[in-house]
Amino acid sequence: MDNRAEAFLRLLKIMDELREQCPWDKKQTLETLSLLTIEETYELVDAIQEGDLQELKGEIGDLMLHLVFYSKIASEQNAFDIKDVLNAVCDKLVHRHPHIYG
Repeated sequence: MDNRAEAFLRLLKIMDELREQCPWDKKQTLETLSLLTIEETYELVDAIQEGDLQELKGEIGDLMLHLVFYSKIASEQNAFDIKDVLNAVCDKLVHRHPHIYG
């Protein structure tokens, strides 16, 4: 398996475990995470503006965690899951690039 896929699967597994076992993670909702996501986004922008690639790597990870977290909560509500999110963005990219995917 591609190392990138392995790393992503590891994140999904950890998210599943945290959602089941961690009291803080269990009580989070879409709403409680939303302000934290804004904070993480500002931290990402700060890292970019400072040119700090090590910090940028961490902040991208923090945002990715939030996106996986939102998808996990939505899957618990039977709304959608991470697969749906990834397929939706892939479909959007293919649609926006007919010159590539014609």
